Amino acid sequence: MAFGFIERQTKNFINIDPLQTGGRLSEDAKKALLEWGDGYSVCDFCTGRLEEIKKPPIYDFVNDALPEFLGCDVARITNGAREAKFAVMHALSKRDGWIVIDSNAHYTSYVAAERAGLNVAEVPNTGHPEFRVEPGKYADVIEETRRKGEVTLAVLTYPDGNYGNLPDAENIAKICHDYDVPLLLNCAYAVGRMPVKMKEIGADFIVGSGHKSMASAGPIGVLGFREEYAEQLLKKSGKYRAKEIEFLGCTARGVTIMTLIASFPHVVERIKQWNEEVKKARWFARRMGELGIEQLGDRPHNHDLMFFESERLYKISKRVKKGRYFLYRELKKRKIHGIKPGLTKHFKLSTYMLSKDELEIVIDAFDEILRRHSS
Repeated sequence: MAFGFIERQTKNFINIDPLQTGGRLSEDAKKALLEWGDGYSVCDFCTGRLEEIKKPPIYDFVNDALPEFLGCDVARITNGAREAKFAVMHALSKRDGWIVIDSNAHYTSYVAAERAGLNVAEVPNTGHPEFRVEPGKYADVIEETRRKGEVTLAVLTYPDGNYGNLPDAENIAKICHDYDVPLLLNCAYAVGRMPVKMKEIGADFIVGSGHKSMASAGPIGVLGFREEYAEQLLKKSGKYRAKEIEFLGCTARGVTIMTLIASFPHVVERIKQWNEEVKKARWFARRMGELGIEQLGDRPHNHDLMFFESERLYKISKRVKKGRYFLYRELKKRKIHGIKPGLTKHFKLSTYMLSKDELEIVIDAFDEILRRHSS
């Protein structure tokens, strides 16, 4: 088999994939992608630690711009949001310790907790159709879990990657602190898309994703935390004195960090339009509802990531040839990408940074598909 340049099949499609809508590179990031794409490009300038590199200006970004943006005291770059969560969990972990996690959490929150040797207690949601995480349930689960052992950390997914729900994070932070439990916000779909400040919410840690929501090539994550946790998180190696143990010495060693920095001014500006993004998402959900495709989760919705349910599409999939994949194929014919192959009854999508005209095309496509296959 011959290999060479591989063109992306969906390059010029309308992209409604929540994983990708917030990660599209800015024009400056595209230039940085070419300029810094060779291997460990920034390592040429490193004297021991990534965040101490002053030219290119990684030092200023990590030590000044990023903490201000996240609303934290200290920030670090990681190889992804999951690595950031694991670093915190591992640094705070104790033998037979417990972590409290919302039931809407991404699977990597559970895997990171397991890897850190922590037991997991789950905060339930309200179930269909809203799947809300209520603040009071954190108090219930923390109290119950403390009878089994020490709760070292609580995690809140803000918003969650399934329904796009934005829980009452400030109230949850207060409840956690009432029990002397630090709170980590997993903001992989928030940081870079919408205004969010760790200290304003009252949390102790905040995690973001560059490739999901900060217009960066990936994988890359950001981590912010309070100064009081710096000693635990920034502990140095006994043998290699410059290397921070929780981050395995170095993290984003090339094009990922440079595209993140290149896109940063663009990201700072675009979050100012967040209210318009929310209005657009609500308009889209209403139009989909008119087709009998119902949005689940918070209503009215407060985020661009949305989860839909459609009995009509599911029934069609039961009777057409290779029905599980019919929706994917029909959308692909219309140059629309982002709903996973095999999904018809339940699927999620994002309206972020798409124009009303593009979203009209998406709505018309669903309308046409339903009409074409109606019996």
